[in-house]
Amino acid sequence: MKKEQRHYLDQKNLKLFLTCKDHTVSRETFNLYLDEDNDLLITLPRPSDLELPGYYQSEAYISHTDSKESLMDKVYQMIKNYSIKKKLNMINGLTRQKGLLLDIGCGTGDFLASCQKDGWKVKGIEPNEKARDLSGKKLEAKELVSNDIHFLLESHQGKFDVITMWHVLEHVPNLMEYIQQLKLLLKPDGLIVIAVPNFKSYDANHYKENWAAYDVPRHLGHFSDTAIKNVFGKFDLEVIKTLPLIFDSFYVSLLSEKYKTGKSNFFSAFKTGLLSNLKAKSSKQYSSLIYLIKNSN
Repeated sequence: MKKEQRHYLDQKNLKLFLTCKDHTVSRETFNLYLDEDNDLLITLPRPSDLELPGYYQSEAYISHTDSKESLMDKVYQMIKNYSIKKKLNMINGLTRQKGLLLDIGCGTGDFLASCQKDGWKVKGIEPNEKARDLSGKKLEAKELVSNDIHFLLESHQGKFDVITMWHVLEHVPNLMEYIQQLKLLLKPDGLIVIAVPNFKSYDANHYKENWAAYDVPRHLGHFSDTAIKNVFGKFDLEVIKTLPLIFDSFYVSLLSEKYKTGKSNFFSAFKTGLLSNLKAKSSKQYSSLIYLIKNSN
């Protein structure tokens, strides 16, 4: 455990929180350990760097495709298209000018393509070859998308006005090293936009080990608002605002119902998603949260 733990945070105060199954690929079970010092959950055992790509090899892993075949595909694509417009409008409202934007984990490239059409200069990072090829076809220059952040560290340090990670941080195996790299790429007054599931939400507590947003072992870290503030604060990166992703509770609940019962149970999922959002109006613990993080030096 100690060797795997060092890939994430150098914390020894870990407590078993939950045991979950990989419903997408392997059907294997993984443990979630609570790092009490940072209010962060860590997936163990962590697959090796060579093993991890195999856990993404599934047609059910929808963010790497443009599929619209199943009901779940159609719901996902509909929400994605709506969300892209909202994300772009949000970023435009936070910045003085449209400069250089990096989208890490850009998937099939729809968000990047929208930013490019809107006047942003863009770069993308996507490890999955199939998704990377799809994204390249949507952008004006295919070489705008790389497969690894290290390709940018020599040529783009201190260059990016905005770095976005839409449901990507939870996939990062070397958390602290990665945040340090984000810091290096960001302009002194630049902005990082992070969207992650929130394991403190009502729907997470309701579905427990069947909560789809745990998505082990692809999700290696599971964040609370305290965890985000703690880990980014170590690099003088300050959370200046937190925003909800309203639709995530419905989509995650729909998947969670299937994991729990073997059926989609649309009405039960809708009820849980709605209740999660209603409770979050006072608790602020939405199913997923967007964190706006400012470089403070």
